[in-house]
Amino acid sequence: MSTDVRTIDLGGTHARPALRRTTSTAVASLAVLLATLALVPAYGPRAVLPTLGAGILLGAVIVLVGRARRAGGIIVLAATAVAYLVFGGAFAAPSTTVARVVPTLDTLLTLLEGLVTSWKEVLTLEPPLGTLGAVLVPPFVMALGGTVLAAWAATVDVTAETRRSRTDGSAGARRRERVGLAVALATPMLLLVGAILLGTVEAPLATFVGMGIVALMLPWLAWRTRRWHPRRYVTLTVMAVVALGGGYAGAPYVAGDAPRTVLRNTVVPPFDLRDQVSPLSGFRSFHKELRETPLVTVAGLPEGALVRLATMDAFDGVVWNVDPTGTLGGSGAFRRVGESIPVRTQGTEASIDVKVEALRGVWMPTVGQTSSLTFEGRRSRDQQLAFRFNDATGAAVLPGGLRQDDRWSAEVVIPPGLSDEQLADAAVADVRQPEIEHIPDAATQKAADIARNATSPALLARALEATLSEQGYFSHGITAAGDHPSLVGHGVARVDRLLSEDRMIGDDEQYASAMALMARNLGLPARVVMGFRPAEGVDTSTPVTFTGADTIAWVEIAYAGHGWVPYFPTPDTSRTPSSDPEQAEPDPQPEVVQPPPSLEDPVAVPDDEVENVDVEAREDVEVITTDWTRVIVTTVAVAVPLLLILLPPLLIVSAKTRRRRRRRKARAPMARVTGAWDEVLDAVRDRAEPPATGATRTEASRAIEAAFPGVSARNVALHADAAVFGPGDPDAAVATETWKQTDLFLAALAKNGTRRSRLRGQFSARSLRAARARRREAKAVRRRQRALARRGRAATKVRRAARR
Repeated sequence: MSTDVRTIDLGGTHARPALRRTTSTAVASLAVLLATLALVPAYGPRAVLPTLGAGILLGAVIVLVGRARRAGGIIVLAATAVAYLVFGGAFAAPSTTVARVVPTLDTLLTLLEGLVTSWKEVLTLEPPLGTLGAVLVPPFVMALGGTVLAAWAATVDVTAETRRSRTDGSAGARRRERVGLAVALATPMLLLVGAILLGTVEAPLATFVGMGIVALMLPWLAWRTRRWHPRRYVTLTVMAVVALGGGYAGAPYVAGDAPRTVLRNTVVPPFDLRDQVSPLSGFRSFHKELRETPLVTVAGLPEGALVRLATMDAFDGVVWNVDPTGTLGGSGAFRRVGESIPVRTQGTEASIDVKVEALRGVWMPTVGQTSSLTFEGRRSRDQQLAFRFNDATGAAVLPGGLRQDDRWSAEVVIPPGLSDEQLADAAVADVRQPEIEHIPDAATQKAADIARNATSPALLARALEATLSEQGYFSHGITAAGDHPSLVGHGVARVDRLLSEDRMIGDDEQYASAMALMARNLGLPARVVMGFRPAEGVDTSTPVTFTGADTIAWVEIAYAGHGWVPYFPTPDTSRTPSSDPEQAEPDPQPEVVQPPPSLEDPVAVPDDEVENVDVEAREDVEVITTDWTRVIVTTVAVAVPLLLILLPPLLIVSAKTRRRRRRRKARAPMARVTGAWDEVLDAVRDRAEPPATGATRTEASRAIEAAFPGVSARNVALHADAAVFGPGDPDAAVATETWKQTDLFLAALAKNGTRRSRLRGQFSARSLRAARARRREAKAVRRRQRALARRGRAATKVRRAARR
């Protein structure tokens, strides 16, 4: 049998090496594509599929070109890094490029930082993620890096490995092939697991993708290892159908109702609204200090629409606030969102533009249900990344706080108004809300009285609203404005006084709190909302500027199949105690705050119940400081890839330098002379195939001259032969002269050939691998010699015993 390595076919068929590499690369690329499809629900197909396709195509091209040019792993790694930086802007960070194609300095910084920070952004943003910021970096890295790793491992060729390094023998090359096949199989499966963890709970493709990878890779593995037979087509088809059907039908019974484990459900965002003051506690200050101050301007507001500022469903006895537990789906769970926000409400679509005037705090004005929101201005990118949204309440926050002239545009859906007739048969929705432990006795008693004649949840809610709005009186309690005395606050003591006195006097803060508490006591899912409503007669077809006087509070109740319906329990502003002569008090007593009724569990009153709102509409002074976190992250992101690329070549050059110094500084002159000739052979081995084993030094020098015209190693060969075969051992002068000729040879060799071939020789590790192989072979020879010696000693003992 011919031993020419070019005729050996270890790829499974007698295909040419190029066709075999192309087939293996295509299979590995398709497996990576199937694995990363689990990311589609998290990003949306239009956003992530081009990124995945580009990353996989680039990875496949890098591997095919690298194998065709017989490039080393370091070259392929460097090519992958260059492809990431060059093409990553268009496919992983398009918002930072010019015309979504040409990369900029900001693009490079985003890509480098994205290697470290984008994974956190993916897990803390609510799907669909879209193309916001650097969120496409993880899928691009998974597609590009996964394809390069899987395809490079899948194309490990025993033939090529044996031809490149004969000193290893076929056993080492076959071992590398087995390792490569294992890596090629494991990479898509690991990518699938990573894609599922980064994805969403709703990932219908995950089951089929996993089985598809197995169905794709197993036939390829059989073909690759020469175990493929055409007659197995039918058997494999039947097995694939059974596996797919069994997995689809049996998975629900095995997993049960347990949700899929994804990392985004376990990551807790660092922003905690419990550190913020209840917006409703500052309601009175809007009407007192900011009554005429422009707070926010909204353009495109549909007629009859309300502007939501905060939604609160948790009551601790003192204030209404968001759910303090921050559980997923609760009013306190504010998460970062992508370019689009899922909307489950049907209604009228509208586009609004918001400009902040004097409004401060973290709460952002929103309208209806927001489907997308885009910031504008110089802080837009940082604001877009910091913006957080609550799907359950439709509220939004900006952790850094609102500033003068902040702007954003939003696409919204306005739910239709519902009449009592439409809600006549509606049941209350099953909504998870924090439990309320402290309800005033007056609220419990009054709610029971109102509920006697109600025949449906909708009529009960309307009766609560009508009782408060028709029997109560309106007053902000602002003495300077001539209002009737009215205490601030909406806690247990204030609501109990409101409902137990002969006349109910208060404003939106007290009436909204009272209705929500009564509704919750009767089993209705209620929450308090604070926001803005245009004044009567205002034309909403033009931009509307809201002042503190436009601030209101209302109550929302959830109905099954209809969502949240607003109720307005506050009496009309014209219904004041002074407008009713029969009920007017002749001598109102000074306003005295009564102590709250004793409770079994006393409620801790915060030090500052009323929000301290900045009266002056001044522009915050922006302090420019060094963002050390960004500096450190950028440094690490730049240093780690560079270290991974530059460290292996540096280690190779360092190892060669140490080897040359060791040979030159050997103690015995003979060792220095032979080391000089070994240095010549290793330099040639790193540039091309070394002379045949067994050739004399003179023959080897002729072969070197033929391979590298103009470069002669004859002087080194003559000095080495004279030292080895001459009488006696050479002295130090001979060794020095031999190394002098060696340095001349190495200098001439370094100038011979193309720049690419010289660089490849300088950073090639072939001579180091050959030396390691020689050491292994020498160790194996010594082991065999020791075994033969032990066997000989044993035979001698047996013969001696036989003679006795």
